[in-house]
Order: sequence, then structure tokens, then C-alpha cells
Amino acid sequence: MTRPIDQAATISGLTKVQFIALMAMLMSINAISIDIMLPGLQEIGASLGVADENHRQYVITAYLLGMGFAQLFFGPLSDRFGRRAPLLGGLALYGVSALAIVFVPTFGALLFLRLVQGIGAAATRVITVSIVRDVYGGRQMAEIMSLVMMVFMIVPVIAPSIGQLIMLFSEWHMIFVVIALFAVAVALPVALRLRETLAPANRRPFTASSILAGFRIVLTNRLALFYTLATSALLGALFGFINSAQQILVGVYGLGVWFPAVFAAFAGMMAVASFTNSRLVRTFGMRALSHAALLGFTLASFIWMSASLIGPLPLPLFMLLHAATMFQFGLIAANFNAMAMEPLGHVAGTASSVLGFTQTIGGGIIGAFIGQAFNNSVTPLAVGFFTVAVVALVCVLIAEGGKLFKPHNPAG
Repeated sequence: MTRPIDQAATISGLTKVQFIALMAMLMSINAISIDIMLPGLQEIGASLGVADENHRQYVITAYLLGMGFAQLFFGPLSDRFGRRAPLLGGLALYGVSALAIVFVPTFGALLFLRLVQGIGAAATRVITVSIVRDVYGGRQMAEIMSLVMMVFMIVPVIAPSIGQLIMLFSEWHMIFVVIALFAVAVALPVALRLRETLAPANRRPFTASSILAGFRIVLTNRLALFYTLATSALLGALFGFINSAQQILVGVYGLGVWFPAVFAAFAGMMAVASFTNSRLVRTFGMRALSHAALLGFTLASFIWMSASLIGPLPLPLFMLLHAATMFQFGLIAANFNAMAMEPLGHVAGTASSVLGFTQTIGGGIIGAFIGQAFNNSVTPLAVGFFTVAVVALVCVLIAEGGKLFKPHNPAG
């Protein structure tokens, strides 16, 4: 049964505002791990002898692969031992690996440590969603996740600017020192303030059979599976843009030091959309908002793709069309995740790990393909966005039995 918000907040030992802020900080680990280094990718490649500029994108891909696969471990672990201990362990691994990157001699060593860093960060991704599901359900969960995503989106807004500032006064190694300090800043309130949110009665044994049974529950739930696949496809578009953002905004459009500002504007659109969703979801429901946004995402990406195939896109038109897709994504993400998690509260940790693994690995691979297709134009990115939009729409239609906009219950 869905708990009243004021009662639910007491489970964590935090007020609603404190809870949202801490969950957003935990989710921001992944954003800062990627976005703060975008201004430094060129110098990282030059410093470590990376000749092909597309290969610099592997700094992001390695991190996503580590984070994706490790979620399969952290989810069941948190269902057995609770949320706090695995979360703090992951944060420790994340921070130590960030510091170790400062001393890497080769690009291969950097990629390995980025993989390890992603493994540590997996705890923040999967356990944060599990904690939110422990405390909230239904439209309340969608509202809270929207607010978390809104605060979380502040990081992509400011992280590239922080990275640019570091590059102006220091060099790329200092970026990873800042990342390590951020890990400490997040770990302290978790250790000192956050209560254990997993009730002892809901703990599951950490055995192979129990883990496989939990995975079977997730993978045989049509709503959970296909909303997860839809999110994976759309995340692929987002990762594809992140992978090639520096090459497009600096290389194609020549923005130079203005790159962080334009990147921040796109992230800001998602933050505005997440806030809008948090205000509207209780009234209109998750399906009405997210399904309309998915159709809008598909239409905007189709116009973007068609225009890019005709000829080079002027910067204002590119910004307008890309901003339109980012706004729609902000309306989709929290709702799709909430709808995927809603029927799986009894296995929240395992469910979150399977969903997170699928979304991160699937989205990371799709994003890598889109990023590696970069050819000094925005056309591959536009084609990628429209393709994943169609795939996501098909997945949602399968999940909903061919019907959009139909609430399953008053909380849908």
C-alpha cells in the first residue's frame, strides 16, 4: 500500500527535501563522472597518445560498461544486506579509482580504471532507485523521481563549466581529483544521516537460486521488461549525444569555450521537464505524460533527421530541435522507470539491478554506435535519435497491449 508522503519520509530519517537532495546527489555521481570531463577529452587524448578522436569516447564507454554489469551484483547484494553498506562500499571504490586515474601512464590503464570506477558507481545507480522504491510507490514515486531528476540535472548544467574552469587553470588530472572529492561529499551524509530503508522482513537470501528467481520475476513481467527496453533505447540517444557532444559543438559549430554553456542549456531543458512532470504527474498520470512526450520525441527527431539529410543544419536550428528532444526525454525518463519498478517492489534491489543493467549496457552500446558514426556532421546523431524513438515506441506499444494513454489503475 502506498504510504503518505510525510510518513514515508520518516523511514529514511530525512525530511522530504533532504531525501530528494541526497538521492539527487547519489544519482549525480554518474553525471559528474561523464560530463565534467567532456572539455578535457581532447587533452586526455593528446596526453596519452590517442590518435583517432573518436577513440576518446571510450573514456565514457568503459565507465558505462563497468557500471552496467556491476549493477547485477549490487542489486541482489542490497536485497540481502540492506542498502547502506553496499552503497558506502561502492562509493569508496569509486573515489579510490578516481584518485588512481591521476597517476595512469597509458590510455589503456585509464580505461581499466574507468571500468573499475563504473563498477563502484553502479552501487549509487541501483541502490538509489531501490531506496526510492522502498519509501514511495505509484505516482508518489514518479513525483519524487521527477524531483530527484530535476536536481540531478543541475549537475550536467554546471559540470562541463567546472571541467572547463579546471582546464583553464590546471590540466585534466585535476578533474579526477575533483571527482574523488565529490564522492567524499556524497558519502558523508549517507554514512551520518541515512537510515536503512529495507525492512528486515523484505530481505532476500544472497544465493544463486534466489538471485535467478528475482531475475525471472523481472524478465517475465511484460510492463517492467518493455518499459526498461524502451528506456534503454532512449538512453542510447542521450549517450550518443554525450559521446560526440564535444566534437559536434566544438568541431562542427566552433563554439570553443562556449561549449559548456550550450551543453548546459540542453541539460537545463531536461531539468525543466522533470520539474514540470513532478507538478503534473499526480493530476494526469505517468502514462498520459510519458506517452505524449514519446510521440513528441519521435516527431522532433524525425524533423531533425529530415532537415539534416537535406543539408548542414545552422546552429540555431540544431539547438532548437535537439532542445525539443531533450525536453521530451525529461518527461519520459522518470515515468518509464517508475512504471517499470511499480510491480516489483517486493524485489526492488534485484529489479533495480536488472533494469539498471539493461538500460546502462543497452544504452551504452547504442550510444557507442551512434558516437562512433560521427562524420563531422550531425546527421548520424539525428538518424540515431529517430531510430531509437521508433524502437522505444514499439516497446511501449508491446508493454501496453497496443494502447497508449490508458491508465492501469488510479496510480498509473
